[in-house]
Amino acid sequence: MTATYDTPVVLDRREGPYGEVVLRRHGELLQIIANGCFLMDTSDGRSERLLVDVARNALGPRPQPRSRPTSHTQPEAQPQSYPHVLIGGLGVGFSLAHAAADPRWGAITVVEREPAIIDWHRTGPLAAISAQAVADPRTEIVEADLITYVRETSATYDALCLDIDNGPDWTVTEGNDDLYSPTGLTSCARVLKPGGVLAVWSAQPSPNFEETLWNAGFQQVRTEEIPVARGVPDVVHIAVRPG
Repeated sequence: MTATYDTPVVLDRREGPYGEVVLRRHGELLQIIANGCFLMDTSDGRSERLLVDVARNALGPRPQPRSRPTSHTQPEAQPQSYPHVLIGGLGVGFSLAHAAADPRWGAITVVEREPAIIDWHRTGPLAAISAQAVADPRTEIVEADLITYVRETSATYDALCLDIDNGPDWTVTEGNDDLYSPTGLTSCARVLKPGGVLAVWSAQPSPNFEETLWNAGFQQVRTEEIPVARGVPDVVHIAVRPG
């Protein structure tokens, strides 16, 4: 018997501010393609969830909220001890959904530069993953380029989770490599509170990036691996801004 394979079906194709973005369905998976380069899909999500968890755990113990706010209730006042996370890149929504499922986050800000991706979460197929998280009163979605945002915003955060590329050594869009440079990391440190955590997702380990983090003044630099079925593991690079 000859094996058959599902043919990818394009659900939406748009010319965005940074080139073409495509949402397609391949069997049960939803996939995002940027300028012809596969970006991510809904096949797993372990590494995206780990990205949020390692940042939260690196912050140390914080008081537990009495209840998780919903879209139908007003959130209880969050004291300073409830951390605020900035997620760079909305993607397929795994990181946002996982953060919103954790009541220990006091606020969640997501910066996404592609309006099409934001639309796919608010009114499109990706709402199946993120609808509850998008509606969570702690969530704010900002349409902006992350590099510009961390350079210009006056806000500060307890944690910054970056998932806008395939990693420091494999950027999807020309110019994104600036974010992983000493200058870009200085901007990342600027939006972190003292003791704040930077977590960076990557499709492969990057010893050079670890060295760049140390040289940029971050401390407690380490890398956590996420085993995959084949090939090199996904990783999360973790670093802490000095207190």
